[in-house]
Amino acid sequence: MTIQSLPSTFADRHIGARRQADIDTMLKNIGYDSVDGLVDTAVPSSIRQENPLLLTAALSEVEVLAELRRLAAKNKTAVQMIGQGYYDTVTPPVIRRNVLEAPAWYTAYTPYQPEISQGRLEALLNFQTMVQDLTALPVANASLLDEATAVAEAVLLMRRANKSAGAKDGKTVLDADCLPQTIAIVQGRAEALGFEIEIADLSQGLPDGDINGIVLQQPGVSGRVWDQSGVIAAAKERGALVTVAADLLALTLITPPGEQGADIAVGTAQRFGVPLFFGGPHAAYMAVRTGMERTLPGRIVGVSKDNAGAPAYRLALQTREQHIRREKATSNICTAQALLAIVSSFYAVYHGPDGLKAIAETVHNNARVLATALRTAGRELVSDSFFDTLTVRVPGKATKVITAAEARAINLRLIDADTVGVSIDETTTAATLSAVAVAFGAGPVGDAAGFELPEAVLRASDYLQHPVFNTHRSETQLLRYIRKLSDRDLALDRTMIPLGSCTMKLNATAEMEAISWPEFASIHPFAPDSQTAGWRELIDGLEADLAEITGYDQVSIQPNAGSQGELAGLLAIRGYHLSRGDDQRNVCLIPASAHGTNAASAVLAGMKVVVVATAADGTIDHADLYAKIDAHRDVLSAIMITYPSTHGVYDADVREVCDAIHAAGGQVYVDGANLNALVGLAQPGKFGGDVSHLNMHKTFCIPHGGGGPGVGPVAAKAHLAPFMPGDANKAAHEAGPIGSTGVAISASRFGSAGVLPISWAYVKLMGGSGLTEATKSALLAANYVASRLNEFFPVLYTGDSGLVAHECILDLRELTARTGVTAEDVAKRLIDFGFHAPTLAFPVAGTLMVEPTESEDLAEIDRFIDAMITIHAEIEQVASGDFTVENSPLRNAPHTAAAVVSSAWNRSYPREQAVFPVPSLRQDKYFPPVGRIDGAAGDRNLVCSCPPLEDFEN
Repeated sequence: MTIQSLPSTFADRHIGARRQADIDTMLKNIGYDSVDGLVDTAVPSSIRQENPLLLTAALSEVEVLAELRRLAAKNKTAVQMIGQGYYDTVTPPVIRRNVLEAPAWYTAYTPYQPEISQGRLEALLNFQTMVQDLTALPVANASLLDEATAVAEAVLLMRRANKSAGAKDGKTVLDADCLPQTIAIVQGRAEALGFEIEIADLSQGLPDGDINGIVLQQPGVSGRVWDQSGVIAAAKERGALVTVAADLLALTLITPPGEQGADIAVGTAQRFGVPLFFGGPHAAYMAVRTGMERTLPGRIVGVSKDNAGAPAYRLALQTREQHIRREKATSNICTAQALLAIVSSFYAVYHGPDGLKAIAETVHNNARVLATALRTAGRELVSDSFFDTLTVRVPGKATKVITAAEARAINLRLIDADTVGVSIDETTTAATLSAVAVAFGAGPVGDAAGFELPEAVLRASDYLQHPVFNTHRSETQLLRYIRKLSDRDLALDRTMIPLGSCTMKLNATAEMEAISWPEFASIHPFAPDSQTAGWRELIDGLEADLAEITGYDQVSIQPNAGSQGELAGLLAIRGYHLSRGDDQRNVCLIPASAHGTNAASAVLAGMKVVVVATAADGTIDHADLYAKIDAHRDVLSAIMITYPSTHGVYDADVREVCDAIHAAGGQVYVDGANLNALVGLAQPGKFGGDVSHLNMHKTFCIPHGGGGPGVGPVAAKAHLAPFMPGDANKAAHEAGPIGSTGVAISASRFGSAGVLPISWAYVKLMGGSGLTEATKSALLAANYVASRLNEFFPVLYTGDSGLVAHECILDLRELTARTGVTAEDVAKRLIDFGFHAPTLAFPVAGTLMVEPTESEDLAEIDRFIDAMITIHAEIEQVASGDFTVENSPLRNAPHTAAAVVSSAWNRSYPREQAVFPVPSLRQDKYFPPVGRIDGAAGDRNLVCSCPPLEDFEN
């Protein structure tokens, strides 16, 4: 038997335009004979890498999953009772399968286009309402990255919000019972920004001196629960603000921070159904008192109305965000943990207030049962008042207890040679309690005797009274609610998302499959190394592959977002300069076109931002660059550049820019947001970069999840390696002098490790040649779009060869000036064609930035192009007077089903044009659930919690 053709590879299924006929069609339109010819012209020869990527040969899906099984088997699962901010939990299967593992949820983009994001926005509004109710504070955000960094954000919020003359410049005091990793993270951020941190036992009162703010933990890391209202009141009397890091499950039983007088509450929603994931991703939260909402970091979902007056959700107060405020930003937070926040919100919806309280009471009672057994056996408890965690003194025998528990497949917390911690969660069984008791040399457990929570800390107020938390008790009800919300949205499972700068490409099922395996998902981040060999082999291998891909010497995957990777890279540069005695080097040059996070991250790293002008062709203005270098030569720390540029072009002068910075004693930070245009073709670490962050949720297929998870590894040359991110948990116990070792960036050593199998699998499935082909295909697709649309929407920037990189900017400014039709009108009109809009108004106002990626096939790319050409024809209808812009299908877009079936149709264009602008939509039509949303009205009348149901009745 003769085999007629070779079996297809994973790369054949990942890359959309793989048929030679499709490739030839695209090349012919651009004017090239081959993809390699196109690439050789587009990518400057001065930066091209000389050798192909030295990665292992591509594996099949079957082989990758087998290898992941091998790695998973090297991890040792155990009953995780280490605590320290991380708890085992039960992810209800209906949520795991239909949210965490469902492409309708994990392939969605950040809800900047709210009309097609109403489902995920409602789920995030549920999250906010859950947090607001449990903390008793009126405004919460839609999640942050992890608890430790959320506390750091709260500390910075207190420092900018405190206007008290005697307190605003004072120190920040952290309670000694805060999580150790939290203390380490805050200390690292404070050192870079130059303010004082003091650690004190706040149960004994406030320390002397001016105090800007205090941070309390409830319950503390020791497990202690106490009435904090007294120290909170004392802090207020001295002009200080107050943050409480609180456990949401505990808040079902104990007095919430808002009722004790706190200004801010922070914490994590991890134990609300989100697996341990070896440290993340987990949704942190922040809630604030009235008056602080406009400086609250992160995203806030608010309630507004659409153009028909119906309630509609949107991201509120977007002008607070770093991409707009740049160096004036109060935070560099760019992403969130939306997918995990959504999981935890559905967990609360499913269990409701009674179910959550029952879980909390069971956890607390089990802790009391164990405490009784230990006390009976003569073991000393550090505190008699606790929720779920016991700290037990066993002089000289802590290691023996830990070893005895581990022999029973139970992990406890080794605090020191004399002290052991035990944390109870919703998965704890009576058999586990008895095994723990025996490990301590006590008898099997019996009933609880005493250890009730003190009357002074018991919660009396109601929470989660909105119907959404009291309706979906059965799996049938919850399943239908999940489906109803997902049906409202457009995600990558339905359509191309042509977002420039955001690389919304295929997140293949084989890549996603391993993340919820227990051998990966149930591992505590502080589990012994003997239990995590598989995890560490996977991470080491991924870091090595990323180093090869980027041309750097070392990679750390710890940063759990691109913005955090930026901060890590800049802190590495800062540490390097300090180690050389160059304390004065604190100026960071940033091109005017750069991502907004660049400037915000530089400020957080203690640097002064100096903006470099952009030339008319989109490149760095060389005259201004050299003038700025000369003016700041002695204090120059770094330059931050994006390559290819934010304008989607391979600038030919990148080596020249890097050389000029190095000659002045500075370091070069290359933003890796656009790495999808470089992999296999050029390496930042070889053409001049000293450090870069990478966006794993872009180039390496970790899905966006509606606005997170993200992973932002930092890659550096050897001279910066000593200043790469440190381990916050280790730093808490072995802290050395700042600047001599890397500053911890995230709460856990490996950040959001739980999603790393996705990128690991992607690299292994593609191999070096497949990754290189993907890059070439991304260039082909972008140049095809640019070529076909240029006569309708001029491409704003191209390289010397007239080509773009992996994305192109379509300029609508002349059309807007001539007709009044805006780029936003085009973005909204694309919804009627079933498309998510391209990136709107970034990096140039009045434009759309399009990135088709390599994973879209020619038919889908052509469908988008046809939609844009049809929209251009409608713009010309406005120009010719067929209808006014105010009464055009563009300004009235998107069109809901309710609007077009209404008998009161009085518009200047027919219903058919409104909803079926091209024939293909007749069979498969997406109707947005709401019309165009009035964002300004939502900001003027800020509502950030679930509205009453009567608001939706028409």
